Amino acid sequence: MDKIMEYLPFLIPLIIVEFALLGYTLYHILTHKNYKRGTRTLWLVVAIIGMQFIGPILYFLLGKEED
Repeated sequence: MDKIMEYLPFLIPLIIVEFALLGYTLYHILTHKNYKRGTRTLWLVVAIIGMQFIGPILYFLLGKEED
């Protein structure tokens, strides 16, 4: 338990950033109709399953259509 308490000051901001990025990604996917590659369902699955930074980053690199 002491080990966890040591890492807590690093983990809490990381978790907050992770959920903020996921939230913004889901908001963007649900409010836009066009994607460079794939469909809305595909990007929702990728963002949710690849939740730990990888899914949202993949969406913004590969799926987000330029406005």
